[in-house]
Formats: sequence, structure tokens, C-alpha cells
Amino acid sequence: QVQLVESGGGLVQAGVSLRVSCAASGGSFSRLAMGWFRQAPGKEREFVAAISRSGVYTYYAESVKGRFSISRDNADNTVYLRMNTLKSEDTAIYYCAAVWADLSGRYYTTADVYRYWGQGTQVTVSS
Repeated sequence: QVQLVESGGGLVQAGVSLRVSCAASGGSFSRLAMGWFRQAPGKEREFVAAISRSGVYTYYAESVKGRFSISRDNADNTVYLRMNTLKSEDTAIYYCAAVWADLSGRYYTTADVYRYWGQGTQVTVSS
């Protein structure tokens, strides 16, 4: 059973940067494709970014492309989401998700595919 624990959220002003982290345990991290999702108040959960097992391949939602960056450290069992130039519309609970991937280059963008989820970390951006 894989456990995921997010950290690094907080209250920040618009325009600044923030990095959230997700520490994984209970499985072979290098075999997991990872993703970040977010859910704002009154809205459905949406895809933010995904990264392949190897870390070579990444994919972003259009709303964050060019501002957010996903990365992973397989030696440290951690995936990161670096968020630059934050906007008020980025305010949400950010969730880390994981799924076993059979190919090193595979990544996933739909929530239904992911098997494991963290509890989320709140990011609030004040304008």
C-alpha cells in the first residue's frame, strides 16, 4: 500500500512562488507515475501536472503551463510541484496522486486512473 503525504502549502501573495512536495512510502517509487491535481471551493477536482516514472516526460494543464513545474527525486521518493507567478485562481487544495506504470515514459492526466491519493495541502493566493 502506497502512502502519500503532501506538504509545503500555505498562504502567499499573488506573484510569488511556492513549492509543494509529496513524499511517498510503502512501494517502489520509481515504478509509480505521479500527478498533481487541485480542487478549488465549489469546483471539481482538476488535473494540474503529471510526470512519468523516469521523470523525463511531463505534462501540464493549459492553465498552469509555463508557470508550474513538476519534478521528482526517485532516490528520495518525492515528487515536487514548483508554482511560479501564482494567481488568486490557483487557490485550491493540491493533491498528489500515484499509479503503477508499466512503461517508464507513461504519464496520466485523468483522476480515475490514479490509485493512490494524498490528503492534500491547502494553497491560498491572496490578490
